[in-house]
Amino acid sequence: MLEGCVLGIDTSNYTTSVAIVDFDGSLIYQNRILLDVKMGERGLRQSDALFQHVKNMPLLLKALDSSYRANPIKAVAVSSKPRPLEDSYMPVFLAGISFGETIANLLGINCYTASHQENHLEAALWSLQKTFDKPFLAVHISGGTTEILQVFPHPLGYNTTIIGGTADISAGQLVDRVGVAMGLPFPAGKHLDAAALQEKHPPLELPVSVKDGWINFSGVETKVLRMLGGHPEAYGSIAKALLLCIAKSLDKAILYGCKQHNIQNVLLMGGVASSQVVRTALSKQQKQDHVQYYFGKQEFCTDHAVGTALLGLKKYLAS
Repeated sequence: MLEGCVLGIDTSNYTTSVAIVDFDGSLIYQNRILLDVKMGERGLRQSDALFQHVKNMPLLLKALDSSYRANPIKAVAVSSKPRPLEDSYMPVFLAGISFGETIANLLGINCYTASHQENHLEAALWSLQKTFDKPFLAVHISGGTTEILQVFPHPLGYNTTIIGGTADISAGQLVDRVGVAMGLPFPAGKHLDAAALQEKHPPLELPVSVKDGWINFSGVETKVLRMLGGHPEAYGSIAKALLLCIAKSLDKAILYGCKQHNIQNVLLMGGVASSQVVRTALSKQQKQDHVQYYFGKQEFCTDHAVGTALLGLKKYLAS
């Protein structure tokens, strides 16, 4: 058996990540640094995020030293763009590309690229020890993205077609905007989820707006922000109602996509997919909808470099 490992690097909008997988596809190291967002702010400019990645990467690379000594790095893989599309681009990924190509050049090895979205797909399936030979649906729900994808697997990655999602703001943007208005840290997802899980009263009802697989969340945002004013005692109830509204909206849009494309298997990935409230609501609904939801393990729903390393491994072994 060959000995060695692949280093994966991902520099998304809010997390600097590295991971190492060995030639068996086992994860032997991973670490992440969440980008710093000032309290009360709802995000970072690309230039500020890029600057933080450049500062964070040496810290992560220094910490991994002992994790690859027994298995020398044979290839590097980086997330180079948001989606597996030719015109997909975000400046933050330049940090990962720069470090990845520099390391590869110094070691005299190949630097492979993958998209951030493929990273999520690969890691979610790997965490479940699941593969699909036929097309399936994947729902990428994060701070900047809510997309329903028809996914066509191939040996070295995935081809995707967007068939639904949000027509205005993403589910993650909705969660973060409401969470920040509640005084929660950014990103607010895990804090909002915790507040919702503690709420014992029946949830409020929020409107669901879905047409032909496309969701609109801006109306919900306006309504919820009005509800928050001067009523901190209701924050738990509002958090629960908001996450349930997201789950209901997703379920309706996903079901439309499944019927249109005759698909039953649905993979959920991205930060919002780690919400226990959203997972529970969708799991309860799947039998009625006659679909099968697969949730990537929560640790691998938020941003990381694990899937990038795994995709790099596939490309290295194929070469």
